[in-house]
Amino acid sequence: MKQILFFILFFTAVTVSAQTEFGTKFKPIAAPKFGAKPKKTPIPEVKDPQADNLDIPSIKTPNVFDNTTITPKSQLQIGVEKSKFTMSTETDFANPGDRFVPKMEKDLNKALKDAGLKEGRGTLVKRNISLGDFRTKSQYFIVKFRDFGAIDGDLVKVSSNDKVIRDQLFLEANFKDVKIVLVDGFNKLDFEALNIGTLGGNTAEIQVYDDKGQLVTNDYWDNLAAGFKASIIVTKE
Repeated sequence: MKQILFFILFFTAVTVSAQTEFGTKFKPIAAPKFGAKPKKTPIPEVKDPQADNLDIPSIKTPNVFDNTTITPKSQLQIGVEKSKFTMSTETDFANPGDRFVPKMEKDLNKALKDAGLKEGRGTLVKRNISLGDFRTKSQYFIVKFRDFGAIDGDLVKVSSNDKVIRDQLFLEANFKDVKIVLVDGFNKLDFEALNIGTLGGNTAEIQVYDDKGQLVTNDYWDNLAAGFKASIIVTKE
């Protein structure tokens, strides 16, 4: 019994001694304190593939229409009221070229008249005119007549030494032939304007050929008044 009690006391003393020695060498690890908020881990930045180009200055293509030194800006823009003042009588829907038409037609008419391609009610020639003097050995002349202007009813009487060869010849666009037999010596060939046409004075072109078909003369009269004559003097040798 004494031995058991001794063993218990001895075991208890050893245990206490061991715990005391272990307690002096062991330092407990303090539990972590979470008073502060945990630090957030930054999210990795994703780089924009076009970001590299942001440092490069952009190149802007110049617009010539915005440059008033090259192309002045039109005032006919939305919100800009067009000036209502004008010296022209034409409307916005009129053809701008119409105002030039009358002058162009006038110039054209003058050119056609000067070239003998058109007639007009201008000043009539109220006198007899000479178409020349000629000498020939031909037995006859062939005289061709035509209206060189507009076909407007011109009529001509043909005479030789006051003898009527054709009392009335209607002038057309194509030539009409009149044969005139010549007498020895003096021959006076008269071509009288019997009227004036509906578009103007009497206008005629004449071509004169000898009996061998050779051209003697080519002449005309323009705007001849009715009752007046154009004459050719021929001396037959």
